[in-house]
Amino acid sequence: MKNLLTISLLVVGMFTSEFVIAQFSLTGEFRPRTEINRGYKTLASENQNAATITTQRSRLNFIFNTESIKTKLVLQDVRRWGNQKQLVGNEDFATSIHEAWAEVFFTTDFSLKAGRQELVYDDHRIFGNVGWAQQARSHDLALLKYEKDVKIHLGIAHHENGNITDNIYDGPDAYKDMQYIWFNNKWENSSLSLLVLNNGVPVMEDNEQVNKYSQTMGGHFTIALKPVKLASNFYYQTGTHSSGKDISAINFLVEASIIAGFTLGFEHLSGTAYNETEKLKSFTPFYGTNHKFNGFMDYFYVGNHIGSVGLHDVYLKYKYVKNKIGLNAHIHYFGAAAEIADGADSYLGTELDLSASWAVKPMAKIIVGYSTLFASESMEILKGGDSSVGQHWAYVMLSVTPAFIK
Repeated sequence: MKNLLTISLLVVGMFTSEFVIAQFSLTGEFRPRTEINRGYKTLASENQNAATITTQRSRLNFIFNTESIKTKLVLQDVRRWGNQKQLVGNEDFATSIHEAWAEVFFTTDFSLKAGRQELVYDDHRIFGNVGWAQQARSHDLALLKYEKDVKIHLGIAHHENGNITDNIYDGPDAYKDMQYIWFNNKWENSSLSLLVLNNGVPVMEDNEQVNKYSQTMGGHFTIALKPVKLASNFYYQTGTHSSGKDISAINFLVEASIIAGFTLGFEHLSGTAYNETEKLKSFTPFYGTNHKFNGFMDYFYVGNHIGSVGLHDVYLKYKYVKNKIGLNAHIHYFGAAAEIADGADSYLGTELDLSASWAVKPMAKIIVGYSTLFASESMEILKGGDSSVGQHWAYVMLSVTPAFIK
C-alpha cells in the first residue's frame, strides 16, 4: 500500500511538472446572427421586399503551448439556418479548419510560424481577420518572426491546387504568390508600423501562366497626446494589375479620438475615373477587415467596389461602455474620389450605424444593430436600384464563448 501511494505521488508530480511547462486550453464559440435587410451592400428597388436570414458560426479552439513551441487548431462550422437538411448525410457539409499552425521558437525572440493562420496587423486596413464575417479570413503561409525591442515579420505564401504538374493555379484564392515584411516599433506614447506587400495574381498569357505583381507600401502611426489620440495610415500601390494596366493608387486616413468616446476621421481611397483608360488608380485594401471601416452596410470594399471610383469617407463615431452595456453610433458622409460619369455629383450618400451590446454573463453577450443609408442619385450609377426608397439593415446576434479547459 505504501509503495502504491509512493508511485501515485510520483505520477502526480510528473504530471504537475509537465503542466507547469506546457499549457493546454480548449474553448468554444457559438454565434448565431439574424439579419434583416432591404438595401444591404446595394440599393434596393421600389418593389423589393425585406429579406431575413440567420447564419451561425460554431468553433472549437485547441491551443497547446510550451516554452519552445506554440500550436493552435480551430475547427469551424459556418452555416445558414435551413441550408442543410435535418437528416444530413452529405459529407460536403463538413467542419472546416479555420486555423492550424505551429510556431517553433529557435530563440526567445526568433520563431517560425507555419500553417493556416489569421493575419492581423495594426488597424486591420491591409491585413485583418474579418471577424464580423461568420467564416472570417485565414491564410496558408510561413511566417518568420523577430520580436524583441522591435517587431519584424516576414511572410511567404505560394499556392497550388489540383493541377500541380503544370504549376497552374486556378483559384480559389486571391493570389498565387505573396510576400510581405512588417516592422513595428513602440515608444512610450506612440507606435509606428511599416509594411511592404508584394501580391502576385496569376493570369494566362500565350498558354502560359504568369504572375502580375502589385506592391503596397506604407504604414500606420499612432500617438497619444492627452486627452487626444491621433492615428494615421498612408499606403501607396504600384505594379501591374491582372488586366495589364499599371497601378498608381493611394490610401490615406487620419483620425482623432478623445477620452469622452468621440472619434472624428477622414479616409481617402483613390479611384479610377469613368474616362480613365491608361492607368488603374483604384486602391485595393486587399485582405483587411473592410467591414470595420466604411459603414456597416458594406457598400464599399466588402466583395465590391474594387477597381471603381474610390471613396472619400468623413466620419464621426461615438462609443460608450459602462458595466455590462456598450453603445455605438457612427455617421459616414460618402463621396466618390474620382469622376463617376459626365456631370455626375461626387456625393454618394450618408450612412447612420447604431449598435448596442449587453454582457449577459461572463461568457455570453447579445449585440443588436441598425443601419440606414440615405443615398444619392450618383449611388444609383454605381449600384443600380432606387435611391429614393429606404435602405435598411438590422441584426441581433448572440455570442457565447465557453472555456471548457483553461
